[in-house]
Amino acid sequence: MSSVLEKYLPEHAVKPVFQLIVDHQVHLKIVNERVTRHGDYRSSAGKHEITVNANLNKYRFLMTLIHEIAHLVAFEKYGRNIKPHGNEWKYVFQQLMVPYIRPEIFPNHLLPLLARHFRNPSASSDTDTTLSLALKQYDPANDKHYVFEVPYGGLFRIKNGKIFRKGAQRTKRFECEEVATRKVYLFNPNAEVELLPG
Repeated sequence: MSSVLEKYLPEHAVKPVFQLIVDHQVHLKIVNERVTRHGDYRSSAGKHEITVNANLNKYRFLMTLIHEIAHLVAFEKYGRNIKPHGNEWKYVFQQLMVPYIRPEIFPNHLLPLLARHFRNPSASSDTDTTLSLALKQYDPANDKHYVFEVPYGGLFRIKNGKIFRKGAQRTKRFECEEVATRKVYLFNPNAEVELLPG
């Protein structure tokens, strides 16, 4: 398992993460990309299964794996009746993640963004636009754009093939109208989309 982790994690995170996996008897599965989530935790019959998407860059992979282990630890420590991303989980996620927020593991420019994010971690790092965009620098190059880069009134396509026209920005997100139905949806600025001509 340790040699497999070397492919997906920053070098100095491999040994401590492997120990976490062993200590909590995690069955880790690295799976093909799922559009809706980076990772998942399930427990059945006393077995702890965590899945993490194989396509994540090593920094996002680390954060996702620790995020899922935090679910396991929070449920064991506080019981099954807690909210999945409530205060107990946030506290455990902070405690598990802090030892990794150091320059041997993350690039220096990410450290202050991570420190800020982990003061009050959210259910998904994708909702922290600044951190999400900084992490995406380490993804393989692709031809995708972000919603915030699409010009006002511009057209874009999302993964399921639906086409939208970009509208005004609300507080944090953009109102975008689905061309086929004229329904308005809100998009995070850092949502990846395919820019269309016209």
